Amino acid sequence: MYLEKTYPAVKGKIIHKSILDMDAPFEGAFTVVGNFPYNISSQILFKVLEWKEQVPVMIGMFQKEVALRIVSKPGSKVYGILSVLVQAFYDVDYLFDVPPESFTPPPKVVSGMIRLKRRTETVPMESEKRLFTLVKAAFNQRRKMLRNSLKSLFDEEFLQDKLFDKRAEQLTIDQFAALTFQMR
Repeated sequence: MYLEKTYPAVKGKIIHKSILDMDAPFEGAFTVVGNFPYNISSQILFKVLEWKEQVPVMIGMFQKEVALRIVSKPGSKVYGILSVLVQAFYDVDYLFDVPPESFTPPPKVVSGMIRLKRRTETVPMESEKRLFTLVKAAFNQRRKMLRNSLKSLFDEEFLQDKLFDKRAEQLTIDQFAALTFQMR
């Protein structure tokens, strides 16, 4: 294997498994660093969220559009499930672009490097499970007002609040987290 021949110190330390099919590879804290396969990069982020208590930092290369989605803010057209769920637990920074010419063969897309640093304090929420359920439901029908896309999660009376006149991409992470306390 190339890595073991080039870097003998890694011999016996390389894990030959898909990140999507494994439990946390180490006990205690570890950093995730990678040039992630673009077709499963979102799934990799959800895996890192599962391991967030052990992953204080993640540095990764993603397709630029995905990287921008992860770091986007409320009101942006690309603000969505990944933005909210990752930023609820991590501070995110877009570091730099990586042009196609950096690779052999060059891909047809620009890549982007991002860094996630686990937040020392997360926003108060009823539970992570509720937050995930709420955010996925809200963005599942992102063009609808929240009142319509979230009617199965809240009492009819509570849905009359003006907040539910908005669309999912208009809510902040703090607002999503606060709503978890009001869910059925």
